[in-house]
Amino acid sequence: MTETASDPHSTAINQIANGDQDDSLRSLCIDLHTQITAFLQEDFETETLRAVQIQTKKSLAIIQEALDRYPLASLSLSYNGGKDCLVLLILYLSLLATHPSLPSALPAIYIPPTHPFDSVTSFTLFSARRYHLQLDVHSTDEHPFAAGEENGGGRGGGGGMKEAFASYLGKNPKVDAIFVGTRRTDPHGGKLSAEGFDMTDGGWPRFMRVHPVIEWHYIEVWAGYTSLGGTNDTHPNPALRVQGSQEGMVKYRPAYELENDGEERLGRDW
Repeated sequence: MTETASDPHSTAINQIANGDQDDSLRSLCIDLHTQITAFLQEDFETETLRAVQIQTKKSLAIIQEALDRYPLASLSLSYNGGKDCLVLLILYLSLLATHPSLPSALPAIYIPPTHPFDSVTSFTLFSARRYHLQLDVHSTDEHPFAAGEENGGGRGGGGGMKEAFASYLGKNPKVDAIFVGTRRTDPHGGKLSAEGFDMTDGGWPRFMRVHPVIEWHYIEVWAGYTSLGGTNDTHPNPALRVQGSQEGMVKYRPAYELENDGEERLGRDW
């Protein structure tokens, strides 16, 4: 049975994540819009930053199309504090700067792993408050956190994730489309359309998946461990191990130095 924000543990998370906000959503969106605009106007010398500018423009176009297709009240975000969905969130907020009617917070669903890293949970809740998300926490078993996939439905067969999304949509019947931070190299990401819109299938509850960062490469978005799941299935990425590290004194290079998309999940048990 899917646990939702009605259970004591998830309720506590919701209270932390959705506490009082100091700055208005509008001010935040304007600030991010200014920063994104300035970034896109820069004349960068490095190929990587020029590639990020191109990816940013493509992502903004997909997000804008979603805003044209759907009323804001029918859009939600699958958020887990990961690097991909954080990029998506910032770009999404930047386009809301001139939206005629903004709520005090934006709807979002959060399905943490069964064995979460405390630091990841803390960052997710902190960033949800910072970026004005009305975080609806759903778990998939008796544990206060959910066993599931990152970025809102990319890994494995779905199982409890399907139940979590079904429960969320049952509580939020106006939601027709959900932004997800899936990239092409994610599990099942290769099957998604380049246009950025795919209706769920295969027994999943019905909603439009909007994936604006589908074509971003790992080198363009990075953070911490190269791919975080839970404490029980995530390890330092062996591709980043410093050659010559002695037993008991193993060192790893920072995640942003990884260049091969295919090596992103070498630190995972699945």
